[in-house]
Amino acid sequence: MKAETTPAPEARKGMPSPRLDRAEFTRRYLSQFQDPAFEPLAPELDRIVAAAWDAYLNSRKAPRTSKAGPTFADPDYDLANDWLAARSAIDVAQRQHEDPALPARILVINASPRTEHSCPSEMSKSWRLVELAKEVFAAEPEVLFECLDLSRLISEYGRHIHPCKACFSTAAALCHWPCSCYPNYSLGQTQDWMNDIYPMWVAAHGIMIITPVHWYMATSPLKLMMDRLVCADGGNSDPTTTHGKHADEAKQLELDGWAYPRHLKDRLFSVVVHGDAEGTENVRRSLTDWLRSMELRPAGATAELDRYIGYWKPYATSHDELDRDEAIQEEIRNAARTLVEAVKAHRRGLMVEAGSGLSDPREK
Repeated sequence: MKAETTPAPEARKGMPSPRLDRAEFTRRYLSQFQDPAFEPLAPELDRIVAAAWDAYLNSRKAPRTSKAGPTFADPDYDLANDWLAARSAIDVAQRQHEDPALPARILVINASPRTEHSCPSEMSKSWRLVELAKEVFAAEPEVLFECLDLSRLISEYGRHIHPCKACFSTAAALCHWPCSCYPNYSLGQTQDWMNDIYPMWVAAHGIMIITPVHWYMATSPLKLMMDRLVCADGGNSDPTTTHGKHADEAKQLELDGWAYPRHLKDRLFSVVVHGDAEGTENVRRSLTDWLRSMELRPAGATAELDRYIGYWKPYATSHDELDRDEAIQEEIRNAARTLVEAVKAHRRGLMVEAGSGLSDPREK
């Protein structure tokens, strides 16, 4: 006898519409063409605005699609080509991750937005610490490493991480893995970096995050990436089961019993947080708690670090303080060494964490 299922509640609605009229849409669209070089192109821009307005008016979020195919619950459903390409890249990365014949892979992340190629006019201390870690990884013949430099969100043309829309909070199954919220061509929400970032996390056996403190918290670029990684922790790898973003279908799937797949489970992590005056311990704890909640594993005590560089001293001399602080330089190297050692042991099945085989009675 089949057990009764709980009927899904209706999605709550009632917030004001964000829709623009044509005049305001045109004003906003053309605001990106302020350079006088565009003035001779006014007729062409008028035609482009008309096409963009049509896409906006008709909500063509994903204008180029393909049939999902036989590996999906609804083979005839039209999936965005962008999403299919992202899913394919993740599949390749997962095979790389699982292949014991391939070298171990480390992803080291510079989470500081500061860069000499933008307004600060100087490199970040985080970048210098990343360089120290990279020296350790480069010296390991059985290790490949990749650097994700989040400062490029600020300094490089066409780099964006768009905000998470919190689909997971409507229902877990509505949050797709990888994220299907972007690109949204009708709203101009394009050039999203996450489809390149997801495979970096998936392929990695070890993740090292190096970040400063910004106002007692993680930096803006790091937090954007963190929020968009929610789909890696319980997200739905088959958008055809919800036929895109149908909240009622997603709610029913969750209430029928959702598996909460942990797509980044068992990767090892290292976290380094540095600051000038306040907040390092709290940020380090929040980051390690976040990673543990996604069922990544700590590499070891020496891979988790919070330190002050030039404590309550002038910002103008902070790089000089780092030059003099040879202890933190060696601690960074030790954090990288610990991560490498843990990754190698884990891949050989020699890293044992008490309780790791127990099932969690309470999912997200």
